[in-house]
Amino acid sequence: MVDIFTREKRSEIMARVKGRNNAATELLLARTFRRFRVSGWRRGAQLFGRPDFIFKEKRLAVFVDGCFWHGCPLHGGFPKTNRSFWRQKLTRNSQRDREVNRTLRKLGWTTLRIWQHELRTPERVVQRVRRKLSLSDQ
Repeated sequence: MVDIFTREKRSEIMARVKGRNNAATELLLARTFRRFRVSGWRRGAQLFGRPDFIFKEKRLAVFVDGCFWHGCPLHGGFPKTNRSFWRQKLTRNSQRDREVNRTLRKLGWTTLRIWQHELRTPERVVQRVRRKLSLSDQ
């Protein structure tokens, strides 16, 4: 289908579209934490890489990564159109994730990345979080 706008106008329109981040997945994880009585977490911390959740006392930063946007090995992939753009965009996202992990590690934080699809098995997610939290005690 041919776009009715010029490239410049389409770019201007798309620049005005504001993302909702991954609010739905974050809220699902917050509900999971409440359901399984995982305490000590906060959202919206002003920490490098803007983790979705932090456990400040344990210095654990938790990220919920969308399968598409972060290149999940099981569910990630590239759209059929404009493949070079998407390959470059999604590769950069993965590189940024690694950079954030390295920087937080240097600042004394442990990171935990949870794939969006993992939220389907909340017991396993909670088990991983608790394991990371107990490692911080040592």
